[in-house]
Amino acid sequence: MSGRGAAPLRIGILGASKFAQMTLIDPARGNAEIIVAAVASRDELQAEAFAEEYGIGRVHGSYEALIDDPDLDAVYVVLPNALHGRWVRDAVAAGKHVLCQKPFAANATEARELADLASASDPVVMEALQYRYHPLTARVEEIIESGELGKLERVEVNLCVLLPQFSSSAYNFDLAGGATMDAGSYAVDMVRTFGGSTPEVVSAQAKLRGPQVDRAMTAELRFDGGHTGRVRCAIWSSNLVRVSAKVVGDRGELRVLNPAVPHFFRRLSVRSTDGKRVEHFPRRTSYAYQLDAFAAAVLRDEPVKTTPEAAVENMTVIDAIYRAAGLPLRQPA
Repeated sequence: MSGRGAAPLRIGILGASKFAQMTLIDPARGNAEIIVAAVASRDELQAEAFAEEYGIGRVHGSYEALIDDPDLDAVYVVLPNALHGRWVRDAVAAGKHVLCQKPFAANATEARELADLASASDPVVMEALQYRYHPLTARVEEIIESGELGKLERVEVNLCVLLPQFSSSAYNFDLAGGATMDAGSYAVDMVRTFGGSTPEVVSAQAKLRGPQVDRAMTAELRFDGGHTGRVRCAIWSSNLVRVSAKVVGDRGELRVLNPAVPHFFRRLSVRSTDGKRVEHFPRRTSYAYQLDAFAAAVLRDEPVKTTPEAAVENMTVIDAIYRAAGLPLRQPA
């Protein structure tokens, strides 16, 4: 085998988060190349309860202990945003492959430091923006590239969700919280992916939950190709739930309902000079496709779409949105 390891790939979860059930634990049960082998929490009792609930064989009472575990090949970082950078660094230094929840870092400067570290190291480092690995997203990119829509004119992404737990890290500035760091990580990556490049931020307006934390954000964008874009994201707003993407060209337009979690609705619609149609996609979750890609990168040296370099581009736009909105950049803890 020419890859960096042998199957099954043994992954440890850094942070006993319930979110990991959907994003890693459940999809790993259907993947013969992956074993979720350990979990760590600063509260060992919490880690033990988590391990018992999900059938995980090993528990660590500190993040350091999990990273130092010689029987683990990889680490899944599912901690508050401000902690991502520190533990990605430590995992890479320990020779572990890394799957890191979005956002990859607290800001673009930290993302660049991590990207430079990853490029100089052997382990695979991948940001977990799972929608990028679903066939629906690949098809959107294919349609845009084909020229069916003509010259791009406008790309709009809405990702407004409802997170009513105001005590969570998503609303904590010191933990690099905020709507643009949360839902906006997806929305910015989508507008970059569908728009074909990293745009300039023209303007941004925030709605706040406290003096520094955005609960909603709207940003107007401009691409080098002359087309424009808009990102709307929220974790608490009058929209409640509004998730969609629209790509408009001079020969037609494409629409996706719930592009962030495409396995829920599994369809896109196209209207162009070639006619109208709706395309449907598999029920298999985007998290399962993402895990396939991570295993393939580690075991067979296959490329990933959500690289540290791509994360630098994403964080550059997020930082620019915060600046345009008159808000301070997030910082590592």
